[in-house]
Amino acid sequence: MMQAQGSRMNSISPRPKSFADYKGEGHLWITLSKGEYYPDYLVDANKLYTPYLETFGQLVAASASSEQLFRRIVDLRSREARIQISRIFRKYVSPETPVEMLKVKSKAEQIIEQFGTGFRPIQEVQRAFSARPIPDETLSAILWEYKDRGRKGYDQTEQFFLLFRKLYPDLLIRGPERAGADIPLGSIFPGYPNARRPVDFIIFKKGLLGTEEEVLAVGLARYDSDRGGAQEDDRIGGYKNCADEILTYAQEQNLNVKVVFLNDGPGLLLGTMWDDYAQLEKSWSGRIMVLTLRMIPERLTLDWMLS
Repeated sequence: MMQAQGSRMNSISPRPKSFADYKGEGHLWITLSKGEYYPDYLVDANKLYTPYLETFGQLVAASASSEQLFRRIVDLRSREARIQISRIFRKYVSPETPVEMLKVKSKAEQIIEQFGTGFRPIQEVQRAFSARPIPDETLSAILWEYKDRGRKGYDQTEQFFLLFRKLYPDLLIRGPERAGADIPLGSIFPGYPNARRPVDFIIFKKGLLGTEEEVLAVGLARYDSDRGGAQEDDRIGGYKNCADEILTYAQEQNLNVKVVFLNDGPGLLLGTMWDDYAQLEKSWSGRIMVLTLRMIPERLTLDWMLS
């Protein structure tokens, strides 16, 4: 009798590891994206940005005001030139203007209205620019850092899609694998209360004809190179609101949908980030998973997605 009881006890599966269980060896479970050493990239940076600096200088010399300078930049035909020269404009003329707003051509007059009073006068811009050499190694190095800022996140998402398809060929995953538009949940769930809610990927159960049949999980992916303080609070708070919204809808619609937060990078080791993510995972028992790329084979199991 005792032997039978012991056999039953031994057959009980151990509790699956939670995100919190990895904290003690967290540094072994994050993925470090390789960067470039300074000043090795300066030659390439100068080649890339000197033409944009020269064009900016021509526009500065021909402009009677900083507002006119900005409108001339916005009117450039090449989108790439417009974005790069807008970044130079931000450094010289309006450092408080959000970078993302500068990328949107239609926001030009809004930017002038909201931030124009803080534009540096064109005469000061002209003097400052003429005092700098061409090529300007300092500014080229700064702009080079912008160039790679999103690459780590794109690399992470691409690796995730490749790994997921290798592990689960019988499931489907949809979303931008590098750059591209996020998926609004209103396009997936009819009547979703926040139709424009963006997510980075959706995992589907595959139908008989190989089509998307049933949503198993929706997810967000981020690479944190360096994060803490208020940024940390904003990220966790935003994730919590997102998870609550999705899972409340799923509960109301009787859908067995889960939420996956794929987060990676050394930023996870800063402040209370790891603990905060662990608490987020616990907030909906068994319905939320926080993981890094290295945890995927061990934690993002078929059993969990289908349970």
